[in-house]
Amino acid sequence: MEKSAKEKNKVVNKYGVEIKKPDKKTKYDEKYADMYFKRAEKNRLQQNFHIALEDFCKALSIQPTDKNCLVARSKCYLQIGNAQEALKDAEASLSEEKEFHKGLYQKAEALYQMGDFEYALVFYHRGHKLRPELQEFRLGIQKAQEAIDNCVGSPSSVKLENKGDLSFFNKMDEGKGKAKPRGAYRQPNKAAQKTTRVHKTKSGTSDKTAKALLGELYADKEYLEKLLKDEDLVKGSSGGMSIYDLVSSGINYLDTRTEFWRQQKPMYARKRDKALMQQKWSNRKATDATYDDPTKFILKNLEEIDQALADGRASDSLTLADKTLRTVLKMNESDIPNKPDVVANLHSCVGNAHLELGQTDKALEHHQRDLAIAHEHKLSDAESRALDNLGRVYARVGKFQKAIECWTQKIPLSKSALESTWLFHEIGRCHLELDECEKAREFGKNSLLEAKKAEDDVWQLNASVLIAQAEVKLEQYEAAVESFEQSLEMAKLQGDDAAEQAIMKALTDVRERITKKKEESGVEEKSDFISGGQPRAGNC
Repeated sequence: MEKSAKEKNKVVNKYGVEIKKPDKKTKYDEKYADMYFKRAEKNRLQQNFHIALEDFCKALSIQPTDKNCLVARSKCYLQIGNAQEALKDAEASLSEEKEFHKGLYQKAEALYQMGDFEYALVFYHRGHKLRPELQEFRLGIQKAQEAIDNCVGSPSSVKLENKGDLSFFNKMDEGKGKAKPRGAYRQPNKAAQKTTRVHKTKSGTSDKTAKALLGELYADKEYLEKLLKDEDLVKGSSGGMSIYDLVSSGINYLDTRTEFWRQQKPMYARKRDKALMQQKWSNRKATDATYDDPTKFILKNLEEIDQALADGRASDSLTLADKTLRTVLKMNESDIPNKPDVVANLHSCVGNAHLELGQTDKALEHHQRDLAIAHEHKLSDAESRALDNLGRVYARVGKFQKAIECWTQKIPLSKSALESTWLFHEIGRCHLELDECEKAREFGKNSLLEAKKAEDDVWQLNASVLIAQAEVKLEQYEAAVESFEQSLEMAKLQGDDAAEQAIMKALTDVRERITKKKEESGVEEKSDFISGGQPRAGNC
């Protein structure tokens, strides 16, 4: 019997098992998916989100499990306000690798936009634990905490019903397992149940304070505490867990929330705190018009000082900063509990205004005062700020070694990869100005490494250009061409036309130098050949 064409083309191994030929189409799949992805990323960075979504969908139709593409499409969905789809993509990116930090961050962002702040906080914390150097997780934790804190007094946003509903605790992602969390309630003995009443939380917060912080949720806490005293009930079980463990975890959770809300209030809560301070300060007699509300006076002036400087009105900024500084210096510690921090901040504002006016000596004087106060009162944030500003002043006046010294001291105070990449870049620029090209390249590479950790495209471009510039000065032209070409690709991807033009010009210049160097080398070789192959004097 004659074999069919299909059977004739069949390939089998020595055991008679068919070897399937790879689909010809698949060898191009990765190339097409990459092309769609790059085009989509360019459109996303240019804020053409709907166009970008089309290409992301095409790329994912070819490679549906590409986690980076899923995260990128999730970002697009967030930008157009579709948080549900953004969450689906973020969760899909985590399906194969649960600790994929980009997916964790995107899931947290989607939950945050959906108003699910507490679950968002959980995933911001998970990401921060995995990648503590990334600033976005730190900022995410802060904004989620602020949003939760802003909801105090409006518990409808908290997924916990009144009258003792325990369903929330079965859904908690954190704290699962048999081991009780540190500081959790322990089952009291019978004697203690008869005579002891819990008056404080695990953090030492009084009932009165807990009631103020938890608001309506305090009723749940009281209800759960009463359940602990019911011996017959706590012996039972529900869903594989003892009722005692469920109740204990509930109380522990509410105690954690109490401590969380008891901490220093961030930006969203300042308005409420300001009102409380106003009420407190209004009870004492004012000796000056500005003393009626010191907080309002200082915050209002600081905002105006910053705004004036941002608008290019450095002279107005300086006048107001000077006036505010003199007023604050006259105030008592009771008026401003954090007076040293405020004074240091104002010296920084005065120094920045002087710098913009070209008065570098006065700028240095005030930034040095800022640094001295920071050292005296151990204010790490103020120290970091002062060293930053001093480095900028020294670089402005051409004292590059001084700038390097200041910024080097700031490196251990850096709180994120993004801050570090800026520091390394500026130190590298100073070394380049001093013709210390090897050090410049080294700091450029460090800057690039930190920029990749921070996943910041702009700083990756800046660092790559710095490396190329150092290589040009070192006359390592081939390496410089490679670095500039990488920079050019980044500029094109970011849609930065100005950078693209500048890099192309630099590339042309470097290639001309390579050609010239080859021509000079050819002339020397010819000259040596004519003279009988003997090297000329000084060429050894």
